[in-house]
Amino acid sequence: MSFLNQLRQQAQVKQTGQTRQSEDLTRQGELTESACRAAWTYLTELARQLNVLEPPTGPLSLDGRTPWPAMRQFQFRCDNRKKTWRDREVFDYLAMGWSFGPVEGAPPKGRVTVNFPPDLERVEQRLKAGSIRHERIEQRHPETQKLQALHFEHEFGGRSSLVLVPDHDAARVQIRLVAVNALQISQTVVEASRLDTRCLDELAKRIVGQPSQFS
Repeated sequence: MSFLNQLRQQAQVKQTGQTRQSEDLTRQGELTESACRAAWTYLTELARQLNVLEPPTGPLSLDGRTPWPAMRQFQFRCDNRKKTWRDREVFDYLAMGWSFGPVEGAPPKGRVTVNFPPDLERVEQRLKAGSIRHERIEQRHPETQKLQALHFEHEFGGRSSLVLVPDHDAARVQIRLVAVNALQISQTVVEASRLDTRCLDELAKRIVGQPSQFS
């Protein structure tokens, strides 16, 4: 066999591998896009129902000691953006955002006080997670001006969101929860094949504060 024929065989092997890889990526992308379309249909219908129900939130607290009054969730809205992937228009992300605030008759504002760095970090993280409007007030010793405590006067209310970001190459979807029945941010990655009605039902239960297997 001539050297040229050897090179031709090597090129054919490489091309075959590239073709298979391309076919695999296409299948994974189609699976991911199909899961996203189903999720978008589910979330838009979920938002409509929750806007009627205005479900309560779970127990909330900035410092873990001072409970918030009863809160409700409302103004659910969905959004999505598209991108180009392998010459196709696909989902870039899907999102649902909503507000949470006190039920009728609850006080408009609250106040928490922190003295130690761990408590300060925890409170600031929760304020940020919930996009909670607040004012930070320093308490200093009248003579030495040494910082004695920090007071946070805050509104009872903020914003929550759910964001799904697909990875079409890997057939996975990152799910990010922001202030969903807890003043914290969490995220997980699920296989696109698992993003089905059962998974979305568990996610919906998480939003309305019912026992959920979603993690």
